[in-house]
Amino acid sequence: MKLVIRATLATAVLMTAMQAQAEIKTIHDVLDRDVKVDVPAKRVVLGFYYPDYIAATGADHFGQVVGVSREFWESFNPGSWQLYSQKLPNLQGIGDIGNIDRGTFSLEKTLAMKPDVVILAKWQYDTLKAEMPRFEAANIPVVVVDYNDQGVANHTNSTKIFGQIAGTEARANQAAQEYADGIADIQKRVQAAGSAKPKIYIEFGDKGPKEHSFTFGKNMWGAIADTVGGDNISKPFVENWGPINPEQLLVSQPDVIIISGTEVGMKQTDAMAMGIDISAEEAQRRLKGFTTRNGWSELPAVKNNRVYGIYHTASRSLSDLASAQFMAKTLYPQAFTDIDPEKTYMDFHEKYLPVKPNGTFFIQLGCGASVCKDDATTTVTAPDSVAATPTRPTTPAPEKLSWWDRLTQWLGSLFA
Repeated sequence: MKLVIRATLATAVLMTAMQAQAEIKTIHDVLDRDVKVDVPAKRVVLGFYYPDYIAATGADHFGQVVGVSREFWESFNPGSWQLYSQKLPNLQGIGDIGNIDRGTFSLEKTLAMKPDVVILAKWQYDTLKAEMPRFEAANIPVVVVDYNDQGVANHTNSTKIFGQIAGTEARANQAAQEYADGIADIQKRVQAAGSAKPKIYIEFGDKGPKEHSFTFGKNMWGAIADTVGGDNISKPFVENWGPINPEQLLVSQPDVIIISGTEVGMKQTDAMAMGIDISAEEAQRRLKGFTTRNGWSELPAVKNNRVYGIYHTASRSLSDLASAQFMAKTLYPQAFTDIDPEKTYMDFHEKYLPVKPNGTFFIQLGCGASVCKDDATTTVTAPDSVAATPTRPTTPAPEKLSWWDRLTQWLGSLFA
């Protein structure tokens, strides 16, 4: 009888607690839409930005994600997929909503997952606008986030939205603030340098040296270039992303060239390859191939050994603070002598993500797996007060048990 009473009491307390914990929250998304969501969400469909969701909510909360666009992760970032598959029990069997960009999205499959909320990237929402009435008819809220514009406002707001949906506001707010502080530090250093903006060209090296692939205008790498004080030569000619006329590139005479790549580059003999399990030697070999293009030997960037490789996946993400530091360092080397973008990248993973990536993420041509130590193409040195500014706190993310976790432990003790 005593056990029955204790079980009844525990059940009653648990149900009361669950009702108290459940909350209908109005989420203000990046499109200035107010969306009512039952939080913390128990079943989430996540269209994109998977590591950022994990960073803002914790790896345990990924267990509530029931559907993703698998191709974006599994096929386009296979190194990342394999790494996370080892740490996230539900990833290998997770539901697939299809590829919105390629027209394989399935609304029926998405609805069948019975999500509490669907979270879409802005560009995914724009593509699926015609489907929104069907989501509304099914009483499934759709929340929009955006890291693609590479702006501090959307990066931080999107991170906070993830935290609101999962009930991890403190963690998400901390990660968002650290990103904002890191970008502010970069801009402070650039302003202190006081020199003219160096001209920069960034290209996705997926097609190899023989064909000019996408460069970037106002978003992604182009937006980062603007943020860190670069004069992006592609901006007048490319709206978002697309190829630039090779002759125009030669006329523009960039001071810095950055070629981005992913693990998929290994499927071709000369495409740029960067990322997880890519050796520095292989990345260096492929990067060098781009300098053999017609006319490139006369470009200031090539003449002055200011040609770099970067991991393409380390953009449109909270982790791209490291990429912003790296790009800033290519433009203003003397202002960032004390900054190690690779360390920033690894520290972020250690603090917020369940994986530790090994591979090649940032390189300078001819300098192994790093930036040349003697690269001092500018003579302006950041003041001591600026150089000493921390870019990211190293204290661990707060791990205090919530009242819900404490309640769960107490209930468990009743049956011990």
